[in-house]
Amino acid sequence: MAISLRQLEYFITVVDEGSFTGAAELLGVSQPGLSHQIQALERELGGPLLERLPRKVRLTPAGRTALPHARASLAHAQRASSAARRASGAETGELHVGTLYSISTGVLPGALRTWRRSYPELQVHLVELPHTNELIAAMEAGQADVAVGPTPPEWDGPCRVIGTEEFVIAAAPDALPYPDGAQVPLADLAQQDWVHYTARSGLSDILNSACEHAGFTPRLSVRTEQSPSALSLARAGVGLALLPGNIVPPHFDGTLLRPDPPVLRPLAVYTRVRPDPITAAFVSAISVETLVTPSHITERLGPLPE
Repeated sequence: MAISLRQLEYFITVVDEGSFTGAAELLGVSQPGLSHQIQALERELGGPLLERLPRKVRLTPAGRTALPHARASLAHAQRASSAARRASGAETGELHVGTLYSISTGVLPGALRTWRRSYPELQVHLVELPHTNELIAAMEAGQADVAVGPTPPEWDGPCRVIGTEEFVIAAAPDALPYPDGAQVPLADLAQQDWVHYTARSGLSDILNSACEHAGFTPRLSVRTEQSPSALSLARAGVGLALLPGNIVPPHFDGTLLRPDPPVLRPLAVYTRVRPDPITAAFVSAISVETLVTPSHITERLGPLPE
């Protein structure tokens, strides 16, 4: 007997609810019927997936191994069904877009505005993640239809580079002996306090790498997971912040500097398979809207050096 998507859904729901009773209520099925489907799944996989305890269930080693694959299979099926309905024009549902926190703040708003002019009936669900590795894993698991993020290495599916994002240094007004818009060797800032990022954030890797190449380890003042928070903390004088220029608003009244050498992040939009027409329209929109550096940042810092 083949494994069914219903069995996978039942298995995942039991795990998430922590009991057969709660899962049966949520799924709207009888508890014996739910148990029968789980037992059939266990027979098909060759062993128990769940340990039945008096007040809860616990995953067996085989269950822990099977769970992420079950989630991925169910998500793939849901995304495939959604894409097929969108392609036939039969759905007014959601386009799931995977991205990073900093990109959803800085790069995506313009592209989403452009895309929704053509598809106002469709909603967008952002799957926002802190690190590139998590974004790639989410795409591989079928949790999004399309991803916008740092160019993934060795991606098997369609992938289009859309531009290179420039990072800038933000500081409080008059916090540094440099004029606004100056290009400053990063090594000259080694003695400054820095607004850092949590270890989960990919921005932490970017700051650490840039400082390492400049010959120092950034001196931590505070950690945050979000680049807009880093900008606010830098403006308040808590420390310097290295962040994507795309998240700096035109009205920012602190100091902005360009690190020397420049800190850049190539961006791409990618899918697992050839996109359906609606997803393809989003790919086109993000490709058109993405700028290497926002115009108001170029006005303050000048064009990127050749």
